[in-house]
Amino acid sequence: MVNEALIARCARQETKAQYELYEALYPAMMSICRRYERDMQTATALMNQGFLKIFTHIGDRRPEVPFEAWTRRIMLNTVIDEFRKDRIRKHHEHTDAPLETPEHSEVNTYLASMEAESFAALLEQVPQGSRNVFNLFAIDGFSHAEIAEMLDISVGTSKWHVANARTILQQAIAKMAVPATARTAVS
Repeated sequence: MVNEALIARCARQETKAQYELYEALYPAMMSICRRYERDMQTATALMNQGFLKIFTHIGDRRPEVPFEAWTRRIMLNTVIDEFRKDRIRKHHEHTDAPLETPEHSEVNTYLASMEAESFAALLEQVPQGSRNVFNLFAIDGFSHAEIAEMLDISVGTSKWHVANARTILQQAIAKMAVPATARTAVS
């Protein structure tokens, strides 16, 4: 349980308190990292970088900011920073051509009703760049303008990544929707 007393002990750099906080926040923080990183080892490394930032700056947190929201934001920023660094390292070029996305209410309805694990498995089929932008837009609720600024891409590129992710997800859902007998008959 994360309470103000535990937070204060962490601000005093008490090792046991830091471990308690780590254990309490681990599931939520790892969930954020796994949404953006397929490889478990890399996701764990990102999460540990985020925790280092949390422990380093815990004394700077304004008390009126909810602690869980503050930690989530730090973890998300850590993931985004790493994504930027990786993108620069790879010199990955993005297209600036905007792509309008049609509304796909059936797919969106299906996605909304999916269990988190099923959705995470489905999202694994989306390339990392598009998956990251899709997560920021559809799951974390950022606008295309905010994403463009965070990732140093154009708004059109952000829209393209979301559209690309939706297309891949729709195709995967369509395959899942085909009855098993039809799949075996086709195979």
